[in-house]
Amino acid sequence: MSDTVPETEALSVESGPGSRSASRLAAVQALYQAASTDASVRQIVSEFQTWRIGKEVDGDQYRPADMALFEDIFKGATERLTEVDSQIGAATQGRTIARIERLVLAILRAGTYELIARPDIPTPVIINEYLDIANAFFTESEPGFVNGVLDRIARTVRPGNSG
Repeated sequence: MSDTVPETEALSVESGPGSRSASRLAAVQALYQAASTDASVRQIVSEFQTWRIGKEVDGDQYRPADMALFEDIFKGATERLTEVDSQIGAATQGRTIARIERLVLAILRAGTYELIARPDIPTPVIINEYLDIANAFFTESEPGFVNGVLDRIARTVRPGNSG
């Protein structure tokens, strides 16, 4: 996989309360970019605000996103990376962070951050949103892996509140 931000039709599809879904997808793409380049958090946020979110790129119209949610997830996951990765490492049942494909790791980091830091968002909503993102990019075992890891993390960080 290249170091460019992964694209998916999910970002350009109009559906439901898409601004929050678009925010999550953009945050995953930004986390992927952060792990793949030496760009700063500020540079990545600026790029997404200026050139991606709500803009037309190569003939595709990107959905508007809740910018506050995008920034919270991206910046929060980046600032709390040690804590987030610790939760992921504990939930992957022996798989090291280094062995997780970068895009899957970006999905897990965004979802884990929300499970830890956003008690205002119900657990099933968070897990389902990131499962949808995984399904938009992958067709094999990756969505099941994402679902299982986020479920285990939810049981740890939100005991009694995972369903």
